Amino acid sequence: MRQVENPPNPYDKYSSEYLGEPPQTKLEIFEETATKSMIVKSWSPDLGRRFVVNCYRGCVHACTYCFARQYHEMIGYGAGTDFETKLVAKVNAPEVLRNELKKTRQKIPYLEFSFASDPYVPIEANYELTRRCLEVCREFRIPVFVLTKSPLVTRDLDILKELDCTVGFSIPFLSVETSRPFEPYVPTPEARFRAMEKVAVEGIDVALALAPVIPGYNDNEIPQILKKAKDCGATRTFMSLVHFATESVEEYFLKRLYEKLPTHADKIVNRLKEEKGGSLRHRSMAERNNGRTDRWKMIKDVFDLHTRKLGFEMYERIEKPAQEPVQIQQRLFS
Repeated sequence: MRQVENPPNPYDKYSSEYLGEPPQTKLEIFEETATKSMIVKSWSPDLGRRFVVNCYRGCVHACTYCFARQYHEMIGYGAGTDFETKLVAKVNAPEVLRNELKKTRQKIPYLEFSFASDPYVPIEANYELTRRCLEVCREFRIPVFVLTKSPLVTRDLDILKELDCTVGFSIPFLSVETSRPFEPYVPTPEARFRAMEKVAVEGIDVALALAPVIPGYNDNEIPQILKKAKDCGATRTFMSLVHFATESVEEYFLKRLYEKLPTHADKIVNRLKEEKGGSLRHRSMAERNNGRTDRWKMIKDVFDLHTRKLGFEMYERIEKPAQEPVQIQQRLFS
């Protein structure tokens, strides 16, 4: 039998750019139905009141510093690779959200997407849960804050333009080289900047989340990141210090840190311990996003100087009550 050669692939003539690398381990996707609520209500001294919608659990972006890893343990999985490879989609999220807003619309000043996962994880391209929830917000005229690391958010520009909303892009590193050790499967910083510009061109309010800052590693990139974001249309910004709430998340972060940056790891760890008084974990919600040394004060001064110079507004998502007890997010996984 004569061997027949493959004809040339017609798509080879088009150039392509990979936004991120797929995880090496097998990805598992589970579906669940939310039974009571999709809106998580909480309060903290630094953020005030929050009303959050999580359509997914887990995140393939695999950011080693992600505080949301701890919530995967509440459903019987681990905070390490389980968080990155065992994703859960709340398949009835839009219906539950609609029914909930019918009863509570007057008590909900705004909604955030998301807290326990990026609202635009890759499987959102198929499930469209975030998109359909945004359609519900449009129906009830609910203001929205979307925080993401994915250019997939540009797919929903048609809805976002009709909402009172801010789209925040988390870009704590300037280049692939500095990003990859901590954000192994996240779209490149350049891809996020391009998406930011595309959103801003549509007249949508855009914010830069310069978070987390890792003293001794990416704090020197702050002026350049701010300038790049401003050039791409961002008008608001905020930053925070890397923080860990549980031992398991801290352990996973350190493991990956010493694997990816063995010659810099000790320096980074020592700097973080100085900011937290000898520990990597914060002792209270009040000190979660802030350090305590003169170095951190200098980092904040640099951030403040360049935000003023570039004309940024500081982004505060909600009005903070004068006094209100801290509430644990008990309904996060209802």
